[in-house]
Amino acid sequence: MVDFAPGTVWLVGAGPGDPELLTRKAARLIAAADVVFYDALVGAAIVDALAPAQERVSVGKRSGRHSRDQATIDAMIVAAARAGKRVVRLKGGDPAVFGRTEEELAACRAAGIRVMICPGVTAASAAAAGAGTALTLRGAARRLTLVTAHLMPGQDKGPDWAALADPETTLAIYMGRAAAASVSRGLIAAGRSPATPVLVVVNASLPGERMIRGRLSSLAFLVETVSDSEPTMLLIGEALAAPATAPDAARASRRSDDALAV
Repeated sequence: MVDFAPGTVWLVGAGPGDPELLTRKAARLIAAADVVFYDALVGAAIVDALAPAQERVSVGKRSGRHSRDQATIDAMIVAAARAGKRVVRLKGGDPAVFGRTEEELAACRAAGIRVMICPGVTAASAAAAGAGTALTLRGAARRLTLVTAHLMPGQDKGPDWAALADPETTLAIYMGRAAAASVSRGLIAAGRSPATPVLVVVNASLPGERMIRGRLSSLAFLVETVSDSEPTMLLIGEALAAPATAPDAARASRRSDDALAV
């Protein structure tokens, strides 16, 4: 049984959007909640499945369009728990992956409220699964790096392009549409091959999921048809060339994809 006493808070990963990718634990916690504070990236089908008696509060954030600031969200969560409610803070993907979980944990703990985390399927895993490929590839992609586009140029501290340009690393860039051109320029300038395979995944796991394949040099072009309101994952690296089981097959498939992306 999931421990969910009144006056406690669970930060729950809703996964990438498909309700069937909710963990069993997440589903039980959501069903037991008195109030659910949910993000914009939580699948609509998951929110629609809440019981009529459950209070639902949208605290969604999209780039440049925040409905509430983080301090307000923290205060709302704390107030609901202090009122004796079972509180679920529902986050797209996994709460610990670019989910601003640390602020909400700190606010609850400072208020003396018990708070726990239920992990979820992160978008990078769902994006690769939907494409029928892997995030790593024996002999060609030994490492996986998760990056948020919110730390791309324009912030006080830009990315370490030299580290990200490692040819044996698969990059998973969350909400990367707006940063696509900067990513392409930065990685190529740091030495990553312009022919590196790229997979742009839009609405991963949802009915409107789209896959766009190409190469790093054409990344800015590949995202031109993607709306800024659509969750977009950029996957970059040799493992993304195409469904393959060996580096030679991946390289052959990459040449085919590159021809289409020129």
